[in-house]
Amino acid sequence: MIKDNLRDFLEIPYDKLEEMNLKAGARAESASNTELEKEYTSYLKKEKRIKAVTLLFSDIEGRLHMLDYDKKFLLDSLSNLTFDGSSIRGFTPQHESDLRLEVDWSSIRYMPSDVFGPGKVMFFADVMNRDRTPYISDFRSRLKLYAAELKKKDGLIAYAAPEIEGFVVDGVNAEQNYGERGGMKLISSGGYFHSLPMDPLRVFIDRSAEAQRAMGFKNEKDHPEVAPSQFEMNFSYAEVVRMTDNVQLYKLICRQVARNMGLTASFLPKPFIGINGSGMHTNFSLGKGGRNIFHDPKGEDGLSKIAWDFISRLLNHASEICLILNSSVNSYRRLDPHFEAPNQIKVSAIDRGSMIRIPVGNERTARIELRSVAPDANPYLVVYTMLKTGMEGKETQKDEGKRDRSRFLPDNIYDAIALTKASKFMTDILGEESKEKFIKFKQISADRSPKALGTIIKDSEVIYHHEITNQLLWSNF
Repeated sequence: MIKDNLRDFLEIPYDKLEEMNLKAGARAESASNTELEKEYTSYLKKEKRIKAVTLLFSDIEGRLHMLDYDKKFLLDSLSNLTFDGSSIRGFTPQHESDLRLEVDWSSIRYMPSDVFGPGKVMFFADVMNRDRTPYISDFRSRLKLYAAELKKKDGLIAYAAPEIEGFVVDGVNAEQNYGERGGMKLISSGGYFHSLPMDPLRVFIDRSAEAQRAMGFKNEKDHPEVAPSQFEMNFSYAEVVRMTDNVQLYKLICRQVARNMGLTASFLPKPFIGINGSGMHTNFSLGKGGRNIFHDPKGEDGLSKIAWDFISRLLNHASEICLILNSSVNSYRRLDPHFEAPNQIKVSAIDRGSMIRIPVGNERTARIELRSVAPDANPYLVVYTMLKTGMEGKETQKDEGKRDRSRFLPDNIYDAIALTKASKFMTDILGEESKEKFIKFKQISADRSPKALGTIIKDSEVIYHHEITNQLLWSNF
């Protein structure tokens, strides 16, 4: 047995990690990818205590995938990092399986060794075709390209901040074992902002928040949520690509910290009947020339015409994009105003049953809050769709002679699928190939559960969930 004191892998204290990650994030804002590649390849060569480099990418449904490359192999093979795309759900067919990975050098994260293991650093990667063009179903790449296009064309920078809720439940792999365990078991009876200092939920939140802080998240607040065993940890506004990367890391950290404690962190939107579900309220604004252009002190609710036009387009296409924002069978249980979740296609400064809320803000914080997003949705696809719709969609046409009728979001995934399938706008947004793929997988999952959800959570809507299923289960679809 090799003793720990013989091991000499990179292990960095949390305070130093935070400093390094914040510095790397600031550097990414001012340097080109070519400059960063030169800097970080030099660092990797010099730092002898690094053994491996972790590359991350997400499939079309938002499931995070991780590859560990031996450091020397990675540096020698940067121009030819390939993988089998046919083994990734929703990617390439078997007969044309090879895809490439290109390191996004601006995305470096130095990793807490007690969560990820020692001797590693991580980067997100862009998925590319064999000819090095961006892969159509990699929505991180598509979001990055669209954000760059807006910046180059109009000087616009899109910012977002998520509020990601989840539950901590008893036991490891509680979701995979949902049926045989007869559901999931809460670990805390506390409620909003309420738990004892050493309550298991509080310990989990503290450990997860510390890991996130160390990775440069710029934490703002963390707390128990309204439902028992429910949590939320907020971090700072960021440019949309970095923000969506943080969403994926947030969930990854939470799951691993929970596992280390013998628990499960679940991001199912509604794992329990009779209490609040979990959302991913997404706060959004646009900046230009260092100014928040969603703010106008003279505008309605302090928002500019640009912001109101953005809202109008989102509301007009709300039913068509609902499947993107709520991509699982279980997520439609959450859209219930009796539990502070939205089901109405409207905007309000006060009504939390509205799809879009306008929080109290000032010149710096003016924003819109899209409340209907589920925490299990693909964050890259959500923000890409949200941004594209807000910028390019059609505005709501009002008939002054008619009274506004109440409009509601779909209450089941079958209706949401049908609306997305029939939408030419969604074909334009996603591309025909990606739209068809996404709908195909949503239909497969939907067909495992009845259209009428009823009052009992079905085993199938949990174990066949896209964040839960594995290759064995897929083959049984």
